[in-house]
Amino acid sequence: MIGSVRRTLVLLLIIVALIFALVIYQQVNRQTQELQPAPDLSAMNTFVYDEPRTLAEFTLTSEQGDVVTRDDLKGRWTFVFVGYTHCPDICPATMAALSQTDRKLPATLPQPDYLLVSADPERDTPEHLKDYLGFFGEDFHGLTGDVDVLRELAKSVGAVFVHRDDGAGNRLVDHSGHLTLLNPDGQVAAIIQPPHNPDKLVEAYRRIYEWTRNNQARSG
Repeated sequence: MIGSVRRTLVLLLIIVALIFALVIYQQVNRQTQELQPAPDLSAMNTFVYDEPRTLAEFTLTSEQGDVVTRDDLKGRWTFVFVGYTHCPDICPATMAALSQTDRKLPATLPQPDYLLVSADPERDTPEHLKDYLGFFGEDFHGLTGDVDVLRELAKSVGAVFVHRDDGAGNRLVDHSGHLTLLNPDGQVAAIIQPPHNPDKLVEAYRRIYEWTRNNQARSG
C-alpha cells in the first residue's frame, strides 16, 4: 500500500514537472514569435537589417595613435562614415550633419560615437585626423592604417573607395556617401543613404534603438 502511494506521488510529480516545462517552452516560443520585424525607415533613406551583419576583423590606428580592433567598437552605438580629410565636398557636409545630429540627440537616448574610416591613409595620419575631427566634437574619432585593411573594413559596412588622378597631378578619392550604424555588439545594424538630414538621422536612430531594445526584452 505504501509503495503504491509513493509510486502515485512520483508519477504526479513527474506530470507536474512536464506541465511546468511545457508552459515554460510555450512562453519562450511565444516570445520568440513576437519579435518585431525591422522597422521600415525608407522615408528616412534608411535600411535596417532584421539580423545584424558581422563587421570585418581589423587592426588599425586611431586619431590618438592607439591600436584599435573590432572589439573596441563594442559597448556603444556608432555611426560610421568612410571618407578622407582632404575631401572637398561630401565629407565636410556629412561630418557637419553628424555634428548637428549629435547636438540634437535627446539625453534619453544612448549617446553614440562617430567614426571616420579613412579612405586616404597616406595623407590621413593620426595627427591629421585628430586636428580634423576636433572641429566636429569630442565623440568624433577616426581610423587609419593599412589601405587593404581599411578597404576590407569599408566593404563590411557596404562602402567602397577608389583612388584616381584628376589629370592635374592631384589625387582624388571616390568613395561611398552613406552612413552605417553599428549596434553595441559591434555589428552592422543599418545603412543610411544620403542626403543626411540631422532631424531624420535622430529619428532613424531613435526608432532603431527602440526596436532593438524591445526585441531584446522579448527574447531575454
